[in-house]
Amino acid sequence: LELWQAALSTLNPNPTDSCPLYLNCATVAALPSRVSRHNSPSAAHFVTRLVRTCLPPGTQRCILMVCERSDAFASACALARAFPLFTHRSGAARRTEKKTVTVEFFLVGQDNGPVEVSTLQCLANATEGVRLAARIVDTPCNEMNTDTFLEEIKKVGKDLGITPTIIRDEQLKARGFGGIYGVGKAAVHPPALAVLSHTPEGATQTIAWVGKGIVYDTGGLSIKGKTTMPGMKRDCGGAAAILGAFRAAIKQGFKDNLHAVFCLAENSVGPNATRPDDIHLLYSGKTVEINNTDAEGRLVLADGVSYASKDLGADIILDMATLTGAQGIATGKYHAAVLTNSAEWEAACVKAGRRCGDLVHPLVYCPELHFSEFTSAVADMKNSVADRDNSPSSCAGLFIASHIGFDWPGVWVHVDIAAPVHAGERATGFGVALLLALFGRASEDPLLNLVSPLGCEMDAQEGDVERDSKRRRLV
Repeated sequence: LELWQAALSTLNPNPTDSCPLYLNCATVAALPSRVSRHNSPSAAHFVTRLVRTCLPPGTQRCILMVCERSDAFASACALARAFPLFTHRSGAARRTEKKTVTVEFFLVGQDNGPVEVSTLQCLANATEGVRLAARIVDTPCNEMNTDTFLEEIKKVGKDLGITPTIIRDEQLKARGFGGIYGVGKAAVHPPALAVLSHTPEGATQTIAWVGKGIVYDTGGLSIKGKTTMPGMKRDCGGAAAILGAFRAAIKQGFKDNLHAVFCLAENSVGPNATRPDDIHLLYSGKTVEINNTDAEGRLVLADGVSYASKDLGADIILDMATLTGAQGIATGKYHAAVLTNSAEWEAACVKAGRRCGDLVHPLVYCPELHFSEFTSAVADMKNSVADRDNSPSSCAGLFIASHIGFDWPGVWVHVDIAAPVHAGERATGFGVALLLALFGRASEDPLLNLVSPLGCEMDAQEGDVERDSKRRRLV
């Protein structure tokens, strides 16, 4: 006990601090006692960092997370990020002994009773979703091509008892999906639109999650350089997050119709590649003059959201994508950018981000000022802006929205995760926790309802007043 008290007395988190115990067999670490208003009260990013740097080596390890009940979901997802699944290191293949990490939660503060089994099941499904998404994003395209991604979708479908709808290659062309087909037609592995649909009895609304699944982005004929192309295996981060979140959401019980739409293609170079100046007819019925083949994500998503609106009858469409490099400049490495036609959903995304650790910050939504960037003399629009200094991340999102129409009466939300999809060389599984939290009110799970910002009567002050008191949290 004396040793423990001595260790605690040495901790002075700024923003974090740690102290090794028992000849490095254990470590106690402190998280920030306060965070700013644009951070998560769970300090999720620091949780991941501390575990990566402080967890002792070994095959049987234990993490004890001390936190409030409201932070348990974000903390669990943050812990999952520290343990990626994908590796091709030869030493890992030779290792016979399996590594096990046991995570225990000790709840403090309000509502600090024991953690229910149902809560642990929710945390397990959420963290599996985060690690699934990260594994797909980490896997290079010589393995994770469009065929392999479809197998991942089928595997999740089989697990949930759902048969996916798949439209591929020439079928896409025949059915009018000019965006997805045009982007992926030069690749060896053909493009595809895949849909997993959950339609329970008693559903009151239809939600569609549309994911950008560019398994590799060379830039096409507008080819990327040798410094900007490495890492483009991560361009399927949106689709990967939606797959991980869909699996967890359905396993925890989802009360509304939910469709996961995957827009899969490899933006490749070849004799059949789309050229700048080509004009494509998209599924919306609108024509697009290609002036930059490296602005391909918006083309596949335009077909995806059109399909969600026209064929699936969605009331709420959320698209998630590693869309623009400019996102990292606009909102940084840790916060995704959100663009939406609804002020309520904009606020909900920010609040959900703080509650789940997948941070989000709004972009300017102003189509009447920005959409003229896509003006074309010969088609309905171009696919890339005239002025790259005029809020390019907002403009890229508006391109997608234009294919369901700016006067569409439903809710449209666009989440650009280009920067937070990875931290250094590793994928983060970003987006899974965000989707589960944002749509938590449609879940039958009490924990997801707790972290959901929608339909909740608590006023905005609730979090700020309660959390401004200094507190100590340990991992």
